[in-house]
Amino acid sequence: MAAPWWRAALYGSRRWRAFSTSAACSRRTAPLGPMPNEDIDVSNLERLEKYRSFERYRRRAEQEARAPHWWRTYWEHFGEKSDPKDKIDIGLPPPKICRTQQLLERKQVLRELRANVEEERAARLRTAQIPLEEVRAEWERTCGPYHKQRLAEYYGLYRDLFHGATFVPRVPLHVAYAVGEEDLMPVYHGNEVTPTEATQAPEVAYEADQDSLWTLLLTSLDGHLLEPDAEYVHWLVTNIPGNRVAEGQETCPYLQPFPARGSGFHRFAFLLFKQDKPIDFSEDTRPSPCYQLAQRTFHTFDFYKKHQEAMTPAGLAFFQCRWDDSVTHVFHQLLDMREPVFEFVRPSPYHPKQKRFPHRQPLRYLDRYRDSHEPTYGIY
Repeated sequence: MAAPWWRAALYGSRRWRAFSTSAACSRRTAPLGPMPNEDIDVSNLERLEKYRSFERYRRRAEQEARAPHWWRTYWEHFGEKSDPKDKIDIGLPPPKICRTQQLLERKQVLRELRANVEEERAARLRTAQIPLEEVRAEWERTCGPYHKQRLAEYYGLYRDLFHGATFVPRVPLHVAYAVGEEDLMPVYHGNEVTPTEATQAPEVAYEADQDSLWTLLLTSLDGHLLEPDAEYVHWLVTNIPGNRVAEGQETCPYLQPFPARGSGFHRFAFLLFKQDKPIDFSEDTRPSPCYQLAQRTFHTFDFYKKHQEAMTPAGLAFFQCRWDDSVTHVFHQLLDMREPVFEFVRPSPYHPKQKRFPHRQPLRYLDRYRDSHEPTYGIY
């Protein structure tokens, strides 16, 4: 029997209303301002102005990036809410460099390279030898400190050590652990060093005047067992004359890293402070040997705040470390305590409320809500 005409008309009007509502919800609005490159005539690309050099393009791109726009950028959407300009710089001032003199030196180097026929032939034949030591020295002198600062911000060192204050590590700090009789394990900026490799105190080198004074600190940011915001000081040498670390005052003896088992990677940071004068560190002195963790509890922020009038952070190097077999020896033999062991307990998987009639679901759908682990698929 055919449906009445009024029922067909009613259903038709309902479908039309639903269609019009969905269309209204997806309606697009006009932008709040001019879109990028809207003023450029793309009908004839040959008539557009050519930059003719990358430098002109770079200057124009930076000028356009600094210009105010009505839309929000990627970093405004997903970046940190705090303005990096508001961070306090507690480091050394930047060196005064004459830009004109620097450009003249670069031009002189380019002239010498172009006049060197052998270097040109070696570069063309791909047999040129690059002096990596000179390249690294140039990197340390120019853009290296800013790269280290960005890495330290990425790993959260400034946030956890100085409560958000930052500094540029102007003084290159070279740290290396002796592994065996001939090998060395260097500490860069976030590489992994095992506790076995860091058993003994490392070799530390940096450039300094003979009459200057320095302080060297090694602290663990993630290893405290009782206080979440506290640290363990592993090494503290103060009043170092020049770069002779062995002649400084060992305020706290060295203790190898001991990240707890199952706690993942821990951050260990070497901090180099430049002193303006000799400082009395009697309040920060630990006994030797010091195997009481309560005595090694440390806060870098409080330590710097107490001596900030006489010292300035100048160098930084850090590594990551996780548990190995030597940590058990440290807890049992040196610290004389039971070794803590952690385990990550995964949360139970989330399942929505079971439906009585799970349409278009596979048979495995029932296994989510069964008490036993016996599967239902494959047995029918």
